[in-house]
Amino acid sequence: MRLENITWPKAEEYFKENDIVLLTVGSVESHGKHMPLGTDTIIPNRILELIEEKSNVLIAPTIPYGSTESLSEYPGTIDIGNDLLYQLVSKIVENFYRHGARKFVILNGHGGNIKPLESVGFDYERKGCLVALLNWWLMAWDMNPAWKGGHGGGEETAGIMGVDPSLIDYSEIDTPLEYIHLSDKFETTGFRSVKYKGVNVEIIRSTNRVTSSGGWIGPDHPNTATEEWGKEMLQTCADYIVDFMEEFKKLKLS
Repeated sequence: MRLENITWPKAEEYFKENDIVLLTVGSVESHGKHMPLGTDTIIPNRILELIEEKSNVLIAPTIPYGSTESLSEYPGTIDIGNDLLYQLVSKIVENFYRHGARKFVILNGHGGNIKPLESVGFDYERKGCLVALLNWWLMAWDMNPAWKGGHGGGEETAGIMGVDPSLIDYSEIDTPLEYIHLSDKFETTGFRSVKYKGVNVEIIRSTNRVTSSGGWIGPDHPNTATEEWGKEMLQTCADYIVDFMEEFKKLKLS
């Protein structure tokens, strides 16, 4: 049930009987040269559609922007930063709290959103609420280790294929992953990680200074993705979240 599709009396009726809300946060950012900028919003929105088929939990409108500073140099990427994302989500949760919500399920599509979302969770835990943060791509790894992937790699590419294969630029899908090393002694191994004498340390750099692949970083190559993989993964995530929310509803608040 979508908040934007119901009347306020229906919302009033919902909160008399329920104290749970599902809120989704995405991002607009580069995911390699082959994937749409809205990947982190498109995939969670499809998961929401699948959830809605099996659950009556109230679904809030998706927040399409996130905190993505490291990718902000790529054209089209929209970074609202940690502070603004925290303030926005906090204000939304505050309103739901006023209406009677006490259990919040946040479906997150982007790793950069985690810290501000956790801060909101701690704030409302102190008010007697429970806030569950569900990072879909990490959950998928537990559901099937074969799905584990990096940023813009096979996992996320499959996710987009499972929504709409035409959103993939197949002319770019075989692009090799190329890291930009700081020197022959400082080998780039990830978004922030650099290996020196066998030890990974973090050196903060914008992603366009880490790789020439356009934002794709990870062990899983995009060309391993299939539409079938994506559809199965998204359905599995949705089914899990439906089950999770049914049990989450039953938890007693302190």
